[in-house]
Amino acid sequence: MSEHPLSPKETIDRLLAGMTQHEASDLHVKVGYPPYYRIAGHLRKLDMPPFASSEFVESMMMGLVPESKRREFHEHGAIDFSTRGATGDRYRVNLYRSTGDTNASIRRVQSRVPSFEELHLPDVYRNLITKCMDGLILVAGVTGCGKSSTLASMVEYVNQTRGVHIITIEDPIEYMFHPKKSIVSQREIGVDVSNYHEALRYIVRQDPDVILIGELRDRETMVAALQAAETGHLVLGSLHVSDVQQTFSRILEFFPREEHAFIRSSLANSLQAIMCQKLLPGIEEGTQFPATEVLLRNSTVRDKIIHEEDEDIPAIIIQCESEGMRSFTRSLCELIEAEKVHYDTAMEFAPSREALASAVKGIKATAQTLVGRTRR
Repeated sequence: MSEHPLSPKETIDRLLAGMTQHEASDLHVKVGYPPYYRIAGHLRKLDMPPFASSEFVESMMMGLVPESKRREFHEHGAIDFSTRGATGDRYRVNLYRSTGDTNASIRRVQSRVPSFEELHLPDVYRNLITKCMDGLILVAGVTGCGKSSTLASMVEYVNQTRGVHIITIEDPIEYMFHPKKSIVSQREIGVDVSNYHEALRYIVRQDPDVILIGELRDRETMVAALQAAETGHLVLGSLHVSDVQQTFSRILEFFPREEHAFIRSSLANSLQAIMCQKLLPGIEEGTQFPATEVLLRNSTVRDKIIHEEDEDIPAIIIQCESEGMRSFTRSLCELIEAEKVHYDTAMEFAPSREALASAVKGIKATAQTLVGRTRR
């Protein structure tokens, strides 16, 4: 294959279409390398020559960049934006400079919002969004754990079941919602509004019932989320933390120590749930399954938040699993039992390997007892 047989536009169009064809989650474009797809969690090198020049890559990518973002890229050397391909899929693009060259990381976002079942999420997700009319629901986890897809599924469920006004603030927009029972207004940072702070300043004047904040990233967005949740709105947002307990410390990092008591009181009153996720590769090649940790607000949780006893939260989750709360250990154990993930894989993601090993042994012992009773 000769180098760059197609024009820059033809090249990127073909690469984006190939992502859909091969069900790739990501495309990496880097000067000096051939393009790479990430398929089922693994990078796959395409049978193409390396991109020889930054000029070709920049020409290829600039056709996708919104006019409003181009100056930002030239000034700061990195931008995020979203675009739609010929297949109908949307793509989240990070364009960045590295050692003077222009490179890109592109995430494919399917045009159809996945359901709770397709994401393999437990029933508590649907039950929560069904009953919650106001308050704050946080979806947490590290990069690539499926937070955006989970939030989109929640919004789409509301869209299908309630006649409300949903406003989303996203950076960038990843899923396009089409009106069903609800009105949906999507605002993209850098396109429709300059930043989260500006978007949230006027949001309550836009008569929302449900507000999605793509990422709670600073003091201003957190304050706005809490205020909206306390005034009768349902607020959904994401945080970049690995477990429920860390969520509280992350939120408090946004505020000076003298404000912590006020923020804890606000959280105790408005928080409905924290739902943390880890995404595990499945036994069947190409599959992925979420392990989940879910904290639901009850009187005990409220007291622990107010009295700064966050270290007790993991134990409360385990004690209240009958109420719908979930620990990572229980979730991993269920994935092993259902033969969705390998035991060794689950162990890599376990918060406590000893606790997971003990839980799996308990299930095996119970199963053996039941088999013995059946034989008798």
